[in-house]
Amino acid sequence: MTATITPLAIEGGFLIEPMVHGDVRGSFTETFKASAFEGAIGRPLDVAQVNVSRSVRGTLRGVHYADLPPSQAKYVMCSEGEILDVVVDIRVGSPTFGAHVTVPLDATRRAGVFLSEGLGHAFLALSETAVVTYLVTAEFSPTREHGITPVDDTLAIDWPSGITPLMSAKDAAAPSLAQARAAGLLPNYDACLAYVAGLRR
Repeated sequence: MTATITPLAIEGGFLIEPMVHGDVRGSFTETFKASAFEGAIGRPLDVAQVNVSRSVRGTLRGVHYADLPPSQAKYVMCSEGEILDVVVDIRVGSPTFGAHVTVPLDATRRAGVFLSEGLGHAFLALSETAVVTYLVTAEFSPTREHGITPVDDTLAIDWPSGITPLMSAKDAAAPSLAQARAAGLLPNYDACLAYVAGLRR
């Protein structure tokens, strides 16, 4: 895996920029290699499920997260079109609690974002069609899945202007960060760090 892996401003988040090899036939990219990933990030990516979403322009998905343990770490790539990907720190007790990082992902650069267990994830489709692939470390379980509204004023995510967001009924009805915290639905920062530390080999 010939890639540059850079930590994001939120602990547990990483930008992965692979090298795209191209010639007259087209291009080839090695988007994931277990040994290189673990060597750079310090823990394995044990893939339990692979998801693919296809979205029209303006589709806004998230902010999604899952109960810890085992939560769900994600490696997110845009394989067609362009999205604005967002990592949100929803871990109570984290020094960056409530902060977010936005990363543009597209099918040309083929960069990806890895977010560790306990972090929230959202994205907005910027192109007419956007296909997003997720490698995740736990199988989907509806009883463990949660969401926070992506238009929460407290999060203050700077979504691009001029795009009317299309959200599912579930995402539109999701609580704010403060409401989710009051309800005891958010992960604990120290518990997340301890869980990830237990994954290191």
